Amino acid sequence: MKNIKLIIEYDGTNYSGWQIQNNAKTIQEEIQKSICKITRETVNLVGAGRTDAGVHAKGQVANFITSSDIPCKQFAWALNSVLKKDIIIKDSDEMPMDFHSCFDAKSKIYSYTIYKGTFAPAIMRNYMYHFRFNRIMDMEKTIRAAAYFEGTHDFKGFMATGSNVKNTIRTIYSINFYEDGDTIKIVYHGNGFLYNMIRIITGTILYAGIGKIDLEEIPNIIESGKREMAGITVPSHGLCLEEVYY
Repeated sequence: MKNIKLIIEYDGTNYSGWQIQNNAKTIQEEIQKSICKITRETVNLVGAGRTDAGVHAKGQVANFITSSDIPCKQFAWALNSVLKKDIIIKDSDEMPMDFHSCFDAKSKIYSYTIYKGTFAPAIMRNYMYHFRFNRIMDMEKTIRAAAYFEGTHDFKGFMATGSNVKNTIRTIYSINFYEDGDTIKIVYHGNGFLYNMIRIITGTILYAGIGKIDLEEIPNIIESGKREMAGITVPSHGLCLEEVYY
């Protein structure tokens, strides 16, 4: 038996997220079916994170147990020959049998991309959020707002309803901004993120940037744990899982 780790890149536009669901096309299911094609085995593919519908990944990590005699490095080549073009295996490697892509993860990096031009882009529309309030957005305020979220906090108020997570304390190591013309990329590095946490934080700091939320109120919003006090949940298509650290 072998424990195979995969590094995966995917365009989440046409998928209902990572996790297998009834009557929905998902990344996990597509890769599991492809593994079955090349190994004739039914495996359980475990992902490092459960990205939502429309969310993309450049560095998703997953692992599965197999008895196949395919060399570990050849799994990437074999899977890419049968996968659809919007999913690619960037690397495959053998890991110790006790490696678990989710439980062993130490931290993750996500990015959220915003377009602040007058009109929404045509070509990149599935990979960035067109923020229509660009004319009144104060980038200095937006960056200052983000700084309040760095560190260890109880992010209960920045989690979508319906989640059954009991421990809502997380640590964000850094939030960095990169501007290129009309494009803003916000890069989040943390030890873990709650369901929709990054999208809600992004909506909150954007609201601070246009004056809908006072900067001084952000610590109170975090401490309150009340979702209704935070900003909007920005759309999923601007989010990308960049890398998982072990």
